[in-house]
Amino acid sequence: MAQNGRNGTPAYQRIRSVIWKRIEAGQLKPGDVVDSERELARIHRVSLMTARHALTSLEREGVVQRRRGAGTFVAPPKIHFNKLMSYSEQMASRGLVAGSELLCNKIIDYEPEIAARLALTPNHRLVKVERLRHAANEPFALEVCYLSAEEFGGLVSAPLGRGSLFSILERDFGVELAHADEEVDATAADSRIAELLGVPRGTPLLRIRQVIYSSKGKATIYVLGFYRSDRHTLLIRRFR
Repeated sequence: MAQNGRNGTPAYQRIRSVIWKRIEAGQLKPGDVVDSERELARIHRVSLMTARHALTSLEREGVVQRRRGAGTFVAPPKIHFNKLMSYSEQMASRGLVAGSELLCNKIIDYEPEIAARLALTPNHRLVKVERLRHAANEPFALEVCYLSAEEFGGLVSAPLGRGSLFSILERDFGVELAHADEEVDATAADSRIAELLGVPRGTPLLRIRQVIYSSKGKATIYVLGFYRSDRHTLLIRRFR
C-alpha cells in the first residue's frame, strides 16, 4: 500500500486534510463519528499504522476525541489564544462562524479601578460592552469590554451584536490595535455566569484580563473575559 500521496505528501497528512475539510464544510459536526482506523486504511489504501497516525495527530490538536471501546468523534471546537485577534477572527481561524448576544452596551460612571487600567482619571465615564460569545450553537465565553466614553461614546449605537469591535474601532474611529498585556488565572463560575454559559455553578473557568493598546501605545480597551476551560487553550511559546 502506498504511504505517500502525490508530490511526496505523507499519506497520514492527506487523510488529516480530508477529515479537516469535511469538518469545515459541516459534513462532520461536533459529536459525529469519524471513520475508524480500519475504515480509513481501507478507504485510502494505507496501512493501519498510517491511519492511526492521522487520527493521533488530529487528537493531539483537539480536533477529534478517541473514546476507548466507542470510537473516534469530532471534538467540540476549541479556541486557541496565541495571537491578538477579535473573537470573529479567532472563530474564522478555526473554521467556525462567530455569534454574539449583546447583553449590555451603555455609558457607565465611576469605575475607578477599570479607569486606572486605561490610564484615565477615577471619575472618567466609560463605555461598557458585555457580550455572550457563541460558536457551534453553544456559548463559549462572556466578555466585558470597557473604553473611554469621551473618545468612543459612539459605540453605544454600533452594531456590536453582529460586528467585530476591532473592525469598528479601525473603520469608524481610526484606531489600529497593536498588542495586549494580559493577566490569566482560574476562577469558578458564579450563578449568573454559570447560567449564561450553560454550565453548573462552580465550574472552572479561564479568566483573562486584558489591556489592549493601539499602535500609538495608548491603552484603548480593558477586557474582562470568562472562558469555558473545556473550550479554550492558552498556547505559550517560550524561548531560551
